[in-house]
Amino acid sequence: MRAEATAVLEPLWRGVLAPERLTAEDGATCALPAGAASVREARHFTRDALECWQLLALHDAMELVASELVTNALRYAVPLGTPGTPVRLSLVRWTCRVMCAVQDPSAVPPIAKDPDYVAETGRGLHLVDCFSESWGWRPLSGAGKVVWALFHVPDGSGRFVHQAH
Repeated sequence: MRAEATAVLEPLWRGVLAPERLTAEDGATCALPAGAASVREARHFTRDALECWQLLALHDAMELVASELVTNALRYAVPLGTPGTPVRLSLVRWTCRVMCAVQDPSAVPPIAKDPDYVAETGRGLHLVDCFSESWGWRPLSGAGKVVWALFHVPDGSGRFVHQAH
């Protein structure tokens, strides 16, 4: 699937991930500060977006993956105490998939380690790999990178389901 994911996601890299181009029907984005509370905020943001899209079947897996990707960005890509909002979480509905993408200011690629099931840390990307259809990363022009995970929409229709508020 990794080669297919690259082809499926290619249009997204041409600007669809820009926050100003995301609409409520096909995407959502939030900026997160460098702090532990941002991981909780990422989970809530993901749950709210999936509820809006009526994709309840993806809640647990996508919340876990969003929190792992944000945790990795905050732990390895953002210096402690960095001001502002150095991490951006985006959820994008594209064809029959939903992508969870975390942008951070570091150009250093994520490194998946062999999981140590006794250790308290070090299993994040292993969990991302287990719970998503595929994942990867892409350097950004200028500075930083995007680490993404792809999820198949359960009904496979690729249709947007709108919920009246």
